[in-house]
Amino acid sequence: MGHRGNTGDRRQRSEDRGQKTEVRGQRTEDKETSDFYSLTSIKGKHMNVEKQYLIDSFSTQESWRIFRIMAEFVDGIESLSEIYPAVTIFGSARVGPDEEVYEKAKQIAYLLAKENFAVVTGGGPGAMEAANKGANEAGGVSVGLNIGLPFEETPNSYTNIRVDFKYFFVRKVMFLKYSVAYIIMPGGFGTLDELFEALTLIQTKRIKPFPVILVGSDYWQGLIDWIKNKLFANGKIGADDLDIIQIIDKPEEILKALKRIVIV
Repeated sequence: MGHRGNTGDRRQRSEDRGQKTEVRGQRTEDKETSDFYSLTSIKGKHMNVEKQYLIDSFSTQESWRIFRIMAEFVDGIESLSEIYPAVTIFGSARVGPDEEVYEKAKQIAYLLAKENFAVVTGGGPGAMEAANKGANEAGGVSVGLNIGLPFEETPNSYTNIRVDFKYFFVRKVMFLKYSVAYIIMPGGFGTLDELFEALTLIQTKRIKPFPVILVGSDYWQGLIDWIKNKLFANGKIGADDLDIIQIIDKPEEILKALKRIVIV
């Protein structure tokens, strides 16, 4: 009986080693496959799954990804801990250099950098590029927090501090942790996401209040009217919540508003 027990133990250890080898093989495969596609098996059928759906790809065998997430936090903190005071400028990647939004983002960033504010963006093209360019031309700190996206975010060449991220939520933490204000240029879903996350965290007192400035009254006024006429009028937010947002169109006025609150 003792011999059979030892055989069973050896078989179990062999199976365990096989499982560990399989996991290590999977890790190697993950590194070698493309950034966006991997091969998986569902109900015995092989199909291509886009690896950009990172949350869906988590499994019990992928807890090692936590170390990648931790590394991104460490890299972000080490790279950004000395940039105070910093203002983050958000806006659409789909803005051309000949558009008014591009020129205004560049001008705002230039004025901020001249007053010793670091300028932080998502590091991509469009309004982000314009802001980084303005800060760079002013001789200031120009930061790009890049993230790998399949279609849009090619890093612009106007940053002097660049941090690359794979996970959106780590990048969001870095924006919030190191910003003394958000400036929101016209943009799409990504810009709205950053805007409303900041509003929610300020409203719920999860972060210290800071200025959230929308630039472009012709672009944003409809949203503000909807917030007042729907959310506030129906009791979904309070009067104090309306004070979190302000619309300022002139770059010089934006700078004045920030200097009243932030000591550089």
